[in-house]
Amino acid sequence: MGKRKSRTKPPPRKRRDKLDTVFSCPFCNHGTSVECKIDMKNLIGEASCRICEESFSTTVTALTEPIDIYSEWIDECERVNNLEDDGAE
Repeated sequence: MGKRKSRTKPPPRKRRDKLDTVFSCPFCNHGTSVECKIDMKNLIGEASCRICEESFSTTVTALTEPIDIYSEWIDECERVNNLEDDGAE
């Protein structure tokens, strides 16, 4: 006589943590004041601060997330600051 087949449970799905969509402003250092908006129709991503009204816009792709736009803004701020430091010396 043959054995009955046992039913195996599928492995549990791994839970992915959600990425942030609001960030702290690099200019006024106010927490959770920067919102990132993505306009896929025009392929433009914009990060803007509600407190000091600073903003940054960049081109986006289908894979772009709000954290990517904020990271590009921080990188651009650092690049500009480094250029100013090099020019002052």
